[in-house]
Parts: sequence; structure tokens; C-alpha cells
Amino acid sequence: MTTPIFPLHRRAVLAGLGAVSLAAASGCAPAAVQMPAPKSRQFPKDFIWGAASAAYQIEGALDADGRGESVWDVFAHIDGKIVDHSLPAIACDSYRRYAEDAALLSGASLKNYRFSIAWPRVQPTGAGAANEKGLDYYSRLADALLAQGVTPWATLFHWDLPQALQANGGWGNRDIAERFADYAGVIAAKLGDRVKNFIVLNEAAVHAVLGHVTGEHAPGLKDAGLLGRVIHHENLAQGRAIQALRAARNDLRIGTTLALMPARAEGGVAAFANRPAAEGFDALWNGAFLDPLLRGAYPEGALATIGAALQADDLAITKQPVDFIGVNYYSPAYIKLDLSSPSRIAAGAPPADTPRDAFGREIDPSGLYEMLERLRTQYENPLVYITENGCSDPFSNGPAVIEDGFRIDYLRKHLEAVRSAMEAGGRIGGYFHWSLIDNWEWALGFTSKFGLVGMNRDTGLRTPKASYAWMKALAESGLLDTAA
Repeated sequence: MTTPIFPLHRRAVLAGLGAVSLAAASGCAPAAVQMPAPKSRQFPKDFIWGAASAAYQIEGALDADGRGESVWDVFAHIDGKIVDHSLPAIACDSYRRYAEDAALLSGASLKNYRFSIAWPRVQPTGAGAANEKGLDYYSRLADALLAQGVTPWATLFHWDLPQALQANGGWGNRDIAERFADYAGVIAAKLGDRVKNFIVLNEAAVHAVLGHVTGEHAPGLKDAGLLGRVIHHENLAQGRAIQALRAARNDLRIGTTLALMPARAEGGVAAFANRPAAEGFDALWNGAFLDPLLRGAYPEGALATIGAALQADDLAITKQPVDFIGVNYYSPAYIKLDLSSPSRIAAGAPPADTPRDAFGREIDPSGLYEMLERLRTQYENPLVYITENGCSDPFSNGPAVIEDGFRIDYLRKHLEAVRSAMEAGGRIGGYFHWSLIDNWEWALGFTSKFGLVGMNRDTGLRTPKASYAWMKALAESGLLDTAA
């Protein structure tokens, strides 16, 4: 999934954060940092290269082998929610073509694959006995990857919550932490002999806000009063799942993936006044997920929103040892003071004449460097993997752009930021491109295409793009080329 924080969505996100108090802004959001050019373009031999995907975006087969209904199954059928009115009933047909996808990874020398497991395939109602046919699919996928020399990295939750759990309150119900821990234990028992790398949650901030405050993603709720509970229950469930994974096996590498982006004050004459607004946004978007996991506390600026959901000893559960942090990065957020908004926060504008992607987001690799530096200097320099980064073709219902030089340029610039962060002392172990194949991009349907490989929607035919060959050369040599 690509973090859908482009201008329209970002305004909706900020308008929904009504519980943010500028008076409680933590003051800890760092100012933008200067990114030095990398001294070397050679990545270490042990740096890993891979690609990423999400179950709901690629698998299809939504009614196969006992899979239960998810919140996205319901949401996608609501008129007007998906821009091209498409449905992911087939998507990339990866439920049946997984071996072909594994061969594409191997063919590009991308020896690591980050995929997600659909909770409704494993536990159709989100609880109780496992659906063995659903589990068997992921077992076959793991075997196919390993046969191609590709290491599997499994994400436990990438937004497709079982609808039965949503009917019981979903992430707003504290009980979900126990249900998620049970699910994690089922996965570890079935796959942990072959899958050794687990990512617990994908972009919890995006799911909390766009799914529960702005209503632009499933489950489609528009209730700012839910935000604190959803955020805290995500963190609590993550802690309990980490405990369950470690209880099941002692040979797993466990981390989580965060949608990190710098919160920058809009510039100009009001820049000083905008800074507290940026700090307030940062406290909820970045700090409210980093701090409970790595520090066992919430930032002061998030407590007005989250504090009521806290119970005794919760922070001892949210703070768990992890082997790595996954960073998904696409753009910074620009924030300004808005006295007409209940939150006093609104979306600001990036500097004029900056390059933009298909979403209208600023293309700014220095934001990635900034967040990697923040992890290094403020969070004791954890091992980091870039678990998502990439850019879309221009939006259209037409075929993919196969000669995608714009994507190669985008990737080159962001990988320069990774190299610079490594040279500054950051422990960065690998890079996963989003995505392997053009897929069903949530509310954008098939209009947004991020893949290294294009796909004919009628036939399922996969066609490698120029960026596929470029990534293959990079993965094999480790040497980042320079622009022609």
C-alpha cells in the first residue's frame, strides 16, 4: 500500500484531528535537516533488496476456500467509495498466480518479498479455529518463494480486518488486542518453521485516521472521537501480538512498519506561528506510534487524544523488544495554523515550484533522510528497513507506462537519501520497493500504478517495466548509478 496522504486526503486527515491541542504540542518535532550528498554509491553486500505487496490489493479469490468477509469487502461495494468503481475480486489473481510472482521476484534478483496475510482467510470471523485451507495458501506461497531463493517477510495486518470483528467495534473495542494476539499465535505455529521475518502492523496511523476519522478507507467511519481508542488499541494489539509470536517460537525476527513523514511548518511570514501546529500533528502521526513501542510512553502532545483509553500496565505491553523498524516513506506533510478549525491545524503548502508526484505530493527525498536521522538520534538507532517507497504512474484507466524513467529517477534520489543516512551512522539493512506489480490501490482502484511490473487487467499478463531491469542491476551490483 502506498500512504495516501496527498493534498485532498491530507486536508481531511488534519480536519479530523479535532482532539489535538496546540497547547499540548510537545515541541519535539525536529526542524528540517540538511541532507548531504552520499560519499559512496555502493551499498554493502549484506544490504537486502526486495519488493512489497498487500493481500487485499493482489490476491483476488475473495470467496475462495472459506475466506471470511473483511471491512474492505463491505466498503468497496459502497457506491462512490472507489474512484473507478472497480472491485478487487480478481486484483492481480495472486491467490492462483503466486508462483509466477515468486519467479518475477527472483528474475529481478529481489531476494526478499514483503507480503501480507489476510486475517479473514485464516480466521474468517477473526476468532476461533483456524481455516486450514486459508493457512495452506500462505504455506504454499512461502514454499514457492523459498524455492526461488526469495526470503518471505509476512505482515500480519494490512487493513483487511474481519468484518465480524468490526461488527463488534473493531479497533475501537479493546478486546481486539486479545483476538489479534490469538491470530498471531496461529500464524507463528503454521508458518514460523519457514517464515522467520514478521511485520506486525502496516501503517497504523493511516488505518486509524483514514478508516475511522475521515471515512475515506474501510471501515469508512467518520468519528474523531474514536481516534484515541483506535490508536491505543492498535499499539496494545501490536504488543500482545509480539508477545504471542515470541511465545510461539524463539527464532523469529519481529518488527513493525510505520508511515513516517516529517511534519513541517508551512513557510512564509507565518512560519513561526505554524510550528506548534506541525508539532501537534507530529505527536499523533509519528510519536503516538514510535514512542509507545520504543519508549513505553506517549508523547505529551498525544495524551489529550489517547489518555482516556489508557489502562494500568498498558504501556508495559506496548513497549516490546523488536528486531527492526520498517519505514514507509513517500512525502513530508506541511502544516499550518488554522483558527477556523476545531483542531487549529490545517494542511499547508510545500515550497513553491517543488517537484510533485502523481498524487500532487512533494517529491522530497530529504524527508526520508530526516526521518531516518530521527530514528538514529532520538530512538537509539534501531535497525531499519525501508519497507515501502515508490511512485505511481500518472493516474489513468489505461495501460501502464512501461518505459518508466520517471520512476527510476524517483528511486535513485530516494536511495541516495538512504545511503546518506547510512553514512551518518544509521543502521539501515534493506529496501523494499512498493510495489512488485500494478495492483488494486484501495480507494483509487486500478487508476494508480506503482509496480515494477505492469499487468493487463483482462488477461493478467505481467509485463516488466524499465524500472524492473534497473532494480535487477542495482540488486545484483549494489551500486547506485548516476543520472544520465
